Amino acid sequence: MFLGLTPLGVVHTAISLVAIAAGVSALLSYRVLSPRNRAGRLYLVATFLTAATGLGIFRHGGFGPPHVLSLLTLLALGAGAAASLSTVFGTWSRQVEAVCYSTTILFHMIPGFTESLTRLPLGNPVLPSAEAPQFGPIYGTLFVLFAIGLGLQLRWLRSQPAGPA
Repeated sequence: MFLGLTPLGVVHTAISLVAIAAGVSALLSYRVLSPRNRAGRLYLVATFLTAATGLGIFRHGGFGPPHVLSLLTLLALGAGAAASLSTVFGTWSRQVEAVCYSTTILFHMIPGFTESLTRLPLGNPVLPSAEAPQFGPIYGTLFVLFAIGLGLQLRWLRSQPAGPA
């Protein structure tokens, strides 16, 4: 097993890396995550697959926080799709879409940092477990960066004419 990952874990990790790369590309190129461009579509599909495959991984024995995060990701994707494909949110649709899809980036980063810091470097990981107290400030920093990025996206969206992002 590669880095102690099951075959499903390897596939899950590979898909999540594709999602993160596509998400970064979409944000740098278009300033928002959206199904209206190729990078955004790839991000959303890969994020869906990451969340779905994550539900089948039981590294710590049973249903736990990572599974909750997968479910929250699927809910955020669903709400973002509702905002993107319908008028249920009215004039707020673009903002709701941005909030939902951007939240999934945060949901990628939490397990990404947790798994990386508890597995790498091989044989001597940076942190001993997902319960290490150092994760509190790491998650807090990730949330602040998420909030700043989301604020910039929403500000940019307000400056755009009404219509698709």
